Amino acid sequence: MDVLVPTLRDEHRIDLVVANGENAAGGFGITPATAKEIFSSGVDIITTGDHVWDKSEAIGYLDDEPKVLRPLNFPPGVPGVGHYVYKNVQVVNLMGRVFMRNDLDCPFRTMDALLENSPQPLVTIVDFHAEATSEKQALGWYLDGRVSAVVGTHTHVATADHRILPNGTAYVSDLGMAGPYNSVIGDEPEDVLFRFLKQMPKRLNVADGPVRLNSVLIEIDDSSGLATSIQRLDRVIE
Repeated sequence: MDVLVPTLRDEHRIDLVVANGENAAGGFGITPATAKEIFSSGVDIITTGDHVWDKSEAIGYLDDEPKVLRPLNFPPGVPGVGHYVYKNVQVVNLMGRVFMRNDLDCPFRTMDALLENSPQPLVTIVDFHAEATSEKQALGWYLDGRVSAVVGTHTHVATADHRILPNGTAYVSDLGMAGPYNSVIGDEPEDVLFRFLKQMPKRLNVADGPVRLNSVLIEIDDSSGLATSIQRLDRVIE
C-alpha cells in the first residue's frame, strides 16, 4: 500500500484520500502505530466504526489525533471527534443502527444537526459504517443534494451500485476493503469455516497472500460542492 496509494494519487491527480481503518490492527481495532502506518501510505483522513475501541490504545489517541474519526452519533462524552475539516473538505463518520448497536443516536438526525450549523464547508463526504444496505441507501437519499458523497463501509464486500443521485450526491453502498484477496472478509477461510461448521469459538487470523484494494474515485465540482462522477478503483497487489 505504501507505493500503491501515492501511485494512484499521481495517476488520477487525487486531492484527498479517506480510508476506513477500524480493522487495521490485526483485523480488529486501530492503534497509534497502525494509524501512523496508514497516514504514511498516503491517506489523509482515517474513519472507523464499531471496532474503534477494540484496542485500548485508541481511547486516548483519538483525543490527540483529530484526523482519526469515530462515528459522530456515538454517545456524548466519548473520546475523539466525528467530523473534521481538511483542506476545506469536511469528512463525517457515522454508524448505522440496523443489525448493529441500537443505543446510538439517530444517524439521520445527527447529520441534520451538523448541517444546520453554519457556515458549512462546500464539500462534505460521509462514511456511513453500517450493516444494512437499506439503511445505507436511505441515508444516501436523505442527504442527496446536501452533501457531496455518501459511501458505505463495514461489510468488507465491494458493491457495484455506485452512482450519482438525482440531486448530485455520489453514492455507493460499500467500498469493500483493503485486505487479503483469498479470504473471508479478510480472515483465513479455514478459521471461518471452523466456526460455521463446528459452532465453536476460534481465533480468526488475518489471511495471507495477495491484497485487494477496493475504493471509489469521486470527482466533485469545486463551485457547487456536488459530485460529477464516481467510479470504482480496485487493484490487486501480488
